[in-house]
Formats: sequence, C-alpha cells, structure tokens
Amino acid sequence: MAARDPFFDFVEELFEPLGPVRIRKMFGGAGVFAGDVMFALLADDIVYLKTDEALREELSTEGSEPFVWTRPTDGKEFDMGYLSMPTDAAEEPEAASMWGRRALDVALKARAAKPKRKKKKKS
Repeated sequence: MAARDPFFDFVEELFEPLGPVRIRKMFGGAGVFAGDVMFALLADDIVYLKTDEALREELSTEGSEPFVWTRPTDGKEFDMGYLSMPTDAAEEPEAASMWGRRALDVALKARAAKPKRKKKKKS
C-alpha cells in the first residue's frame, strides 16, 4: 500500500475549522470535500479553491492563479473555475479557513443551482 501524501494531512489540518474534510485522489490530483461537496482541488502541492465571479476577482487581487487543465490529446487548455489559495493563507489557519469557507459556500450554491436529475423508472 502506498504511503499517504503528507500534503493531504497538511490540507486537512488547514481546513479543520470548517469541520471534517476528506481528500480523494482523482485525475492526477485530489479533490477536497466537505460532506459530498468538493470545494477545493489539490495539484502539485497547491490548494485551488472553487470560485464564482466575485471570489475569483478577490483571489486574483491577492495574486492567485487559475487551475488550468490541458487536454493531452490536443493541448487545448481549460480553466476549471478554481484559483490558488493566497500563499500567505497557508501559514495562517484563520485566513485559510476563511477562504475555504468562501469556496465551500460557492460550491454549495453551485450544487443547489443545478437542476435535479430525474430518476429512471424501474420496469
């Protein structure tokens, strides 16, 4: 069994004030979840926070960079709607939890805005 990434432990501790969070590996990185809602992603030991227009603007002002995924087949780039957490927040748990709470709120609003899927009837 592979050893757990120590960065995951660091991120869980960083967001501890938000309540229990879990990290799940996915697509070469990892998602950070509160309950069943993903509010951050991890790639190359960087925390990227889910954003809406207002949070994106604030994070950009703080010097945050977008998470951009490059499709391997043709090199096309996609901005995934996540921006890096400000670097100083990684050393300040209060700041990290404030940014994390804002990203979680964005994720919860986005989920609530999605139309509910209709369940297929069993025959």
